[in-house]
Amino acid sequence: MTSTASTGELRASTEQREAARFGWPEWRAARLASVVAPTGNLALVETRWLDSDAPALSAEDALVGQPDTVTATVLARTNAATGQPERGIRLWDAASPSIMNFDSVTAWDFNPEWVVSAVFTPVDADRTIPFEHIRDNGGTRDLVVPGDITFTRDGVDYTFSAFDDDGTLLLVFGDASNGATGADGSYEAGRFLFVHRDASEFGVAGPVVLDFNRAFVPPCGFSIHYNCPLPPRNNRFSFPVEAGEKAVVFSGGHSLY
Repeated sequence: MTSTASTGELRASTEQREAARFGWPEWRAARLASVVAPTGNLALVETRWLDSDAPALSAEDALVGQPDTVTATVLARTNAATGQPERGIRLWDAASPSIMNFDSVTAWDFNPEWVVSAVFTPVDADRTIPFEHIRDNGGTRDLVVPGDITFTRDGVDYTFSAFDDDGTLLLVFGDASNGATGADGSYEAGRFLFVHRDASEFGVAGPVVLDFNRAFVPPCGFSIHYNCPLPPRNNRFSFPVEAGEKAVVFSGGHSLY
């Protein structure tokens, strides 16, 4: 985390905070509905990467022998070690054990103090930052970071890095609540936050609002078949961010592991 003493703090306006408060219940409801959808985070039961010399496998081929509740999708990535393209298949089950035993995603109550005014400053289009991923055994993947996001919290200036996630700025951050026990602990690997700035504006400096009340548990908190980026060092708070989602809760003793 990059931080310095601040000479002043830009606070989100009353209108911005009230708009965030007004939309928060709807956001919460949409999140809870999305994770149990037929291809929601809890439905992912397999991610299978194919050998480079393996014959092409369509989604329809992958469904042979699967129950009617299963959906298949194809995906592609670049191998972190070789730089070569890879092909894969994902299977989603609308009746997965995780969906059947899902209770909720806990969250802090809305806190207007965590609606933060920030500034987006574009950088060279070729800049990347290495992000470690949870299932890469310490390896990193270079992700494009279009700009710096600077803001002030309690008199301290911070500079965070959000990467380009298919045209959307995605902030991966960590804080002291990650992995903490009890009601105020959050998902141990960090959380995600979308930064609302259109891809067409990535080359233009300007204000953005970081609403940490909409920080969310990443997909890898719902299924072991995701491979999520982890917060880089400069995206970590030394104190707990008591806003947004905390953790996924299951009933009946169900666990992802």
